[in-house]
Amino acid sequence: MTDYSDIRAKLQTRLADLLARAEVIEDDLRHPLDADSSEQAVDLADDEALEGIDDVLRQEIGQVRMALLRIESGTYGTCSRCGKQIARARLEARPIATRCIECAD
Repeated sequence: MTDYSDIRAKLQTRLADLLARAEVIEDDLRHPLDADSSEQAVDLADDEALEGIDDVLRQEIGQVRMALLRIESGTYGTCSRCGKQIARARLEARPIATRCIECAD
């Protein structure tokens, strides 16, 4: 079994960062709207943008968690399409990769 402890540490750090960023966004989204209707329009537009960012963060959080689970289960580094080993350089560059470079879309 290949040692991915360095990549695991990188993923855990990334996960902590993403969770912290998502928490800040969610805290901002919980604030009530301003009483001024023109400010409400600006707040709603800002909230919509923040919700989009939060969605992207949540997707990446899921991908990082899945990569950590694959490391734990021993399937990390195996292409989900062809079953070949994913090159270490690819995993270092993109630790959430599930496919080898040949099978990547």
